[in-house]
Amino acid sequence: MSTISFAPTFDIRPVRPARVAAPAGQLRLTRRGRLVLFLGALLAVFVIAFVVMGGSSASTETGGTPGATERIVVAPGQTLWQIASAHSDGGDVRATVDAIEKLNALDSAMLYAGQELFVPAG
Repeated sequence: MSTISFAPTFDIRPVRPARVAAPAGQLRLTRRGRLVLFLGALLAVFVIAFVVMGGSSASTETGGTPGATERIVVAPGQTLWQIASAHSDGGDVRATVDAIEKLNALDSAMLYAGQELFVPAG
């Protein structure tokens, strides 16, 4: 009779591949490290954009002289067109209406009795 014997053999393999050391002077980042680096760079870009955009303005270098204005009180039934035509000095009433709206930051041409308005003098 012949006999068969089994000799157990163990194949030893590492669970993870061995890490290869990074070459000298090279930095390896984890996923969290890359995220932190990305967010830091994004924050730096926003800060620089805020500083650049916040430092500029639409005004000129030289100061202008404000135009002369006078304060009026709106009478009952009075419209913005009537006020502008009285203060336009024969000029374009639409331009005077626009000037009154800008001076008083009006969203519409609706006025209320007793409301105080600044109008261009002259």
